Amino acid sequence: MKAKRVAVADLRVGMYVTELDRPWIGTPFAFQGFAITSPEQLQQLRGCCKWVMVDEEGAPAASAPGKDTTGPLILRGTTHYKAPSAPVEVEVPRAKTVYAACEAVVNDMTSRLRFDGVVDARHLKSSVNEITESVVRNPDAMMLLAKMRKKGQYEFDRAVSTSVLMIAFGRFLQLTREQLDILGMAGILLDVGKTRIPDAVLYKKQVLTPQEYDEAKNHVKHSAELISESSDFFRQVREVVLQHHERQDGSGYPRGLRGAEISIYGAIAGIVDSYSAMISARPYAEQLSPSNALGELHRLRGKLFHEALVEQFIQCIGIYPVGSIVELNTGEIGIVIAQNLVRRLQPRVMVVLDAERRPLRPQKVLDLLKEPKASAGEPYRIRRTMRADALPMDPAEYFL
Repeated sequence: MKAKRVAVADLRVGMYVTELDRPWIGTPFAFQGFAITSPEQLQQLRGCCKWVMVDEEGAPAASAPGKDTTGPLILRGTTHYKAPSAPVEVEVPRAKTVYAACEAVVNDMTSRLRFDGVVDARHLKSSVNEITESVVRNPDAMMLLAKMRKKGQYEFDRAVSTSVLMIAFGRFLQLTREQLDILGMAGILLDVGKTRIPDAVLYKKQVLTPQEYDEAKNHVKHSAELISESSDFFRQVREVVLQHHERQDGSGYPRGLRGAEISIYGAIAGIVDSYSAMISARPYAEQLSPSNALGELHRLRGKLFHEALVEQFIQCIGIYPVGSIVELNTGEIGIVIAQNLVRRLQPRVMVVLDAERRPLRPQKVLDLLKEPKASAGEPYRIRRTMRADALPMDPAEYFL
């Protein structure tokens, strides 16, 4: 590689950026470099950088994303997705309908699995396709709904939210539309094999015995067995499901894969499934805030999870993930409703409580990127994140 420093004003579509003049975290760009493929990317670069390093020899040759390989894992695809075509406020009502329909399909699938042990994969694929379409339009809407939804049974209630997160992460990585569908289907079906695990093991709050732990781990093989479709699409879904508990250091299961033996799909599934579990109300472990869950993934990067993909996931989710409860410098409390791709520290926030913790009617929406002024004359900024129970009401009532 032969790199040179280039002012952002001199950048052109087709150049391959290898380094920024600022940390990658907090920007919408790839952790390990990216090719400039659109005027929108040029505009984003000009909005956050003064100069970048460019590889004069162009983009490195790469195998197709998602392909199993013994070499380095290729992190990003080349599919360019436009900036959200609909504001989050417009997309949420449409996303709500799609989300509810998919939840109904998942609930029906779970009931049928217990009765006849068959997955209606094609019906499910149609529902996932609708979710993917919404995420492609505006990922924040579906991610907001996924964060706000609160149900009862842990093992299956998070299936749809995991699917949404996997699709959104795939979109961020510029994977193809078909690859997004594969990730979405896999997200729904990761834990479907738990229908074959006894409830006494599945919902046990105490530490599992070695025998119980081995039985619980078999849910991965059970899930793969239930995905019996023979098409290439479903074979790829099955492989993702088989890999979502594999870990970079070889400590995972069921095959003890390590490093590049794990496909990009499997590595994505491992990160997203772990994050989804940590932010959910689990019967056997403490529920973490989104920020703390991201911190835990960051701590385990390079050990259990692919280091660069963890960095990419943090960029995708944002320092303040959609659905986070935040306190502003005015003392007001808000809910993060959308990311700003150029400045991850300045999301859009719906303010729901005033400084005395009284509900605001109507609520106000602040785009922190535009630096709206607080009453003191200084710009609004986020002071800290807070636990969801800091609100006197269920935040879901604003969106569901």
